[in-house]
Amino acid sequence: MYKTVKPTTFTLPLSLLAELDALAADLGKKKTAIVTEALEMYLDFNDLKQAEQRLDDKNIKADDFFEELGV
Repeated sequence: MYKTVKPTTFTLPLSLLAELDALAADLGKKKTAIVTEALEMYLDFNDLKQAEQRLDDKNIKADDFFEELGV
């Protein structure tokens, strides 16, 4: 997984926490692992959406787009 971690505190609605507890029990996984996986998936999805928005932006030239990517 990660070579470094940092404990983080955040709040969740009780209903979401109950679902997380039940899912962790059903899967035999730690809640941290489930939240980490879900957050990674969300961030990947968000990256994809931002990339799609940039591609749809007609004001950005392809050369500029690839230059920004370092390609």
